[in-house]
Amino acid sequence: METSANFGNMFSMAGASLFLPFLPLLPKQILLTNLMTDFPEMAIATDSVDPELVDQPRRWDIRFIRRFMLVFGVLSSVFDFLTFGVLMLILHATPEQFRTGWFVESVLSAALVVLVIRSRRPFFRSRPGWMLQAATFAIVAVTLIIPYSRLAGVLGFTPLPARFVVVMLGIVAVYLFSAEMVKRVFYQRRAAS
Repeated sequence: METSANFGNMFSMAGASLFLPFLPLLPKQILLTNLMTDFPEMAIATDSVDPELVDQPRRWDIRFIRRFMLVFGVLSSVFDFLTFGVLMLILHATPEQFRTGWFVESVLSAALVVLVIRSRRPFFRSRPGWMLQAATFAIVAVTLIIPYSRLAGVLGFTPLPARFVVVMLGIVAVYLFSAEMVKRVFYQRRAAS
């Protein structure tokens, strides 16, 4: 999960820097994004595991990890670029609004996609452990609060208009649905090979 997220974010950051006249995220915002998205992933160690994944010992499969990283990293980047386009071309975001909007979309999607890709089953058929759920929803809440808190100015964020928040939440919802569909195809192809 972490390798695909980092690959996607690096690709998105590099791509955005080619056409934006400003930094897509400030260094302190990148560090905050990484810190916040690590919390749900750290809680994965306490997660409930689907019975079919522990019925027999398994070996690490580096090819599988690489394919997973590429497929889900590219999917993440596609939605980052969609976010960039919406922020710049439709919402006409200022640099501060752009950074805040991408931060919100990036952290929410990274935190919530853990609930989708943590299992081969459809996400609604594999209940995550309570610590993973708590960490995920705590990060979602903190992410939505930060732009309206006293920390916003220190971190270089700005309060977003309601329409920005609604659009970012819509992008995250479509991303999660897409991740579920891609996961299904990804594992079907793995089973066929």
